[in-house]
Amino acid sequence: MKTVILAGGRGTRLAEETEIRPKPMVEVGERPILWHIMKLYSAFGIRDFYVALGYKGEHIKHYFLDYYALNGSLRLGLRSGQVEMYASQAEDWDLHLMDTGMNTSTGGRVLRLRPYLEDGTFMVTYGDGVGNVDIGALLAFHRAQGKIATVTAVRPPARFGGLEFDGDLVARFTEKPQSGEGWINGGFLVFEPAVFNYLDGDTCSLESVALERLAAAGQLAAYRHYGFWQCMDTLRDKIRLEEEWASGKAPWKLWE
Repeated sequence: MKTVILAGGRGTRLAEETEIRPKPMVEVGERPILWHIMKLYSAFGIRDFYVALGYKGEHIKHYFLDYYALNGSLRLGLRSGQVEMYASQAEDWDLHLMDTGMNTSTGGRVLRLRPYLEDGTFMVTYGDGVGNVDIGALLAFHRAQGKIATVTAVRPPARFGGLEFDGDLVARFTEKPQSGEGWINGGFLVFEPAVFNYLDGDTCSLESVALERLAAAGQLAAYRHYGFWQCMDTLRDKIRLEEEWASGKAPWKLWE
């Protein structure tokens, strides 16, 4: 199963971090959020990743080119220049770091990868969101629906505390109430190759063009995820994810 991770956007709402690196490289618990996403997928046996690069994509290339050395022990012969690797903790992943254009839209990035994805069902997600999504159940749901595409629907976490009134008194205050905004696209998408018929060019948006077209054609199913989900759009979001990770009970950590 091939999985595309959209990692080319500019992340302007997190400018505090993204002026110097792409948003997927912003760290949560000393690891890029991109690493967390890939660990989640690999917990379900999915290890073949196509990372769609754009803005500051060289940072992602450098990170993974050095990954083996940085996550293991080395013996350096300074006089000879010889480098010997000891046992490494590198992941069992196959990575395809694909340049998909600096200003290409989300659908355009997927379209540029078409030659590598036409041989069967594949997955797509964003490089800035995590959740305790059961990838196996999502894939089974997609296959049972028999549609071209499945989107994982999530309830967005509320950004402000909620108040319930009893006249002029506050009857109940909830720090993190469930959002009343309904369901949104949480990423974790599954596609059949026929999706390429709904994409056209670099400027094509996966969300406002392709998914809308698929919905209109009755070819977009929705897998409702009732568990944890959080994107990293703002510094506030990053802080929340850091707190979850530091607690030792991060909901999206489905691996050992």
